[in-house]
Amino acid sequence: MLTDHPRRHGLTCLYRCGNACAHDEPNPSGNEYFADVLARSVSRRGVLRAGAVLTVAAGASTVFAGTAAASPAAAPGGAPGGAPRGLDFEPVAPNTVDAVTVSPGYRSQVVIRWGDPVVPGAPEFDFENQSAVAQAGQFGYNNDFCGLVPLRRGGGESYLMFNNHEYTIEPLMFRGYDAENPTEEQVRIGIEAHGLSVLVVERDRRTGQITPVPDKTYNRRYSGSAEFVVDGPAAGSDLLKTSADETGTVVLGTLNNCAGGVTPWGTFLTGEENVNQYFANAAAVTDPAGQERAARYGLTKGASERKWERFDPRFDIAQEPNEPNRFGWIVEVDPYDPKARPVKHTALGRFKHEGANIRLTRNGHAVAYMGDDERFEYVYKFVSDKAMKNGNSRRDREHNRSLLASGTLYVARFTGDSPPAEIDGTGTLPADHAFDGGGEWIRLASGDESFVDGMTAEEVYVFTRLAADRVGATKMDRPEDVEPHPHTGKVYLALTNNTDRGKAGAARTAPADEPNPRTVNTHGHVIELVEAGNDATATTFGWSILLLCGDPNDPATYFGGSDKSQVSPISSPDNIAFDGHGNLWLATDSGRALGINDGLYGVSLEGPTRGRTTLFATVPVGAECCGPVIGDEFVLISAQHPGDLDDASPEAPASLFPDGPGSQPRPSVVNIWREGDDGGPGRIGQ
Repeated sequence: MLTDHPRRHGLTCLYRCGNACAHDEPNPSGNEYFADVLARSVSRRGVLRAGAVLTVAAGASTVFAGTAAASPAAAPGGAPGGAPRGLDFEPVAPNTVDAVTVSPGYRSQVVIRWGDPVVPGAPEFDFENQSAVAQAGQFGYNNDFCGLVPLRRGGGESYLMFNNHEYTIEPLMFRGYDAENPTEEQVRIGIEAHGLSVLVVERDRRTGQITPVPDKTYNRRYSGSAEFVVDGPAAGSDLLKTSADETGTVVLGTLNNCAGGVTPWGTFLTGEENVNQYFANAAAVTDPAGQERAARYGLTKGASERKWERFDPRFDIAQEPNEPNRFGWIVEVDPYDPKARPVKHTALGRFKHEGANIRLTRNGHAVAYMGDDERFEYVYKFVSDKAMKNGNSRRDREHNRSLLASGTLYVARFTGDSPPAEIDGTGTLPADHAFDGGGEWIRLASGDESFVDGMTAEEVYVFTRLAADRVGATKMDRPEDVEPHPHTGKVYLALTNNTDRGKAGAARTAPADEPNPRTVNTHGHVIELVEAGNDATATTFGWSILLLCGDPNDPATYFGGSDKSQVSPISSPDNIAFDGHGNLWLATDSGRALGINDGLYGVSLEGPTRGRTTLFATVPVGAECCGPVIGDEFVLISAQHPGDLDDASPEAPASLFPDGPGSQPRPSVVNIWREGDDGGPGRIGQ
């Protein structure tokens, strides 16, 4: 049965984002809502040629009458059976099963899970006897983004796999955890369980299984205590200096990494998101400018939830007022060069980064698209000054790793083309039968030049939210993944949800507008954006809403004009990926708003099935579906925080995934492949 009340369970709310939805949004700006003013993976061969990475997605599912629980209807020009090419699989029935559930004819396998060794010599996981030293060499907690780049060696199929570890849920990690009095060892374990992992994996072409390799050259962890370099125009700024780093160029740790992306030059990007929650005692900031900045980024006035400040002064704003400014960036990692320290790119701005994804211009400049994942926040892009070099020499790779260090940062302003009276907040289409319009990219800064009155360039980069407020950017419904299509160049925006839009009595709200057309937007939507001339450097664009998510039986939903009887229910689109046929794939976060598990959906973008969502796989009870990686012959998803239900604990776990009875739930990477006619793996979606 569908439920109308969206709810993310308590522990996830508390430990992922500091219960952001329970607090007033930190955006108090009065920016207009412009309805009121009318205002890859690409085929594996392509990935190998580009030297880039495969990308994967994940989704959600229970039984809904009249929706896609049977084979899709015929679609001319598609694969056998009538479905679009790459999506010819039987939809998974929405469910609440405590397992990874896949389409009939497909199999799944756990590749790696929390605590498994990454660094050679690290011990096997022992839930009852954890240590910070062990965790520093083991797979971290709550893996979110996953990416692959090819590793050419031997005759097998080898890859470098990258995973980030968004956040920890200490009450599920330790027996008898006392949130008011964590031990120092528990704090150190938590810090080491954050961060990033790089490891070698091999795929068996006969069986389809993917296995980690204990490689001494490439396998490594970058945790919450590892060393990161700062580059770009704000590197060395007084705003980034601390007592431990008087240069403002070296940071210990990366925190709350959410989604990510793979670059055409073969590196990984990952976004630091809800970093505000790790820092305590913002009440110690007394100057008005500092108070405004702290409030705009949602810094905690008193003690933090995890209490890390008790054992490490860098998390205490009273002692280190600039330390929070060193988090909230896009981080780049070169998996092929273990000696290259990961870099925090200040030129891409500081906010709650969901991730960053790259499109190259015709002359090779890198354009990064980004979302700030909080209610009423903004969509950004960055255009590099320099062009990518196509070689693979050390000098070429060093050059390409510098592309995101200098360029121009923009924020988006959307305008609708329908009369405001036709946008009534119900999701009813206006008279022109489309939620659509135009928009512009507004310059914020380029190098040492600021385009925002009253702010220096350094201030724009470090306090990007305040800069975007001042230029009148459009407040959106939690912009998460923002990703360009590898074939068409169209840009897709996942707006996860915003239950405060138009909500009566909310301290900070705003009415529905054409790019965000529903009040109390429980289930989110997806926007398709086309830049002028299909030029990624253009400063104007057109846009339209592809999906208004939710129960297809709800009149407030829209699926690109597709037949709703053939659509899988979907809520809270989060991560985006594409397959080699050009289909969109969506992983969801909070399918529980529909009373179903989260999952991975294939979405048709062309022809009579445009907008049709087809559920491919679901994750276990309490889990969120993340990742993702979509290959020709396999899919990788991240099953994050399995068993995260209210009142769950190690003594009473709410999930037994992935190890079954007698075990604790462990976040994991999952491999999915189709069983071919000869018993070996076949192609995804035919």
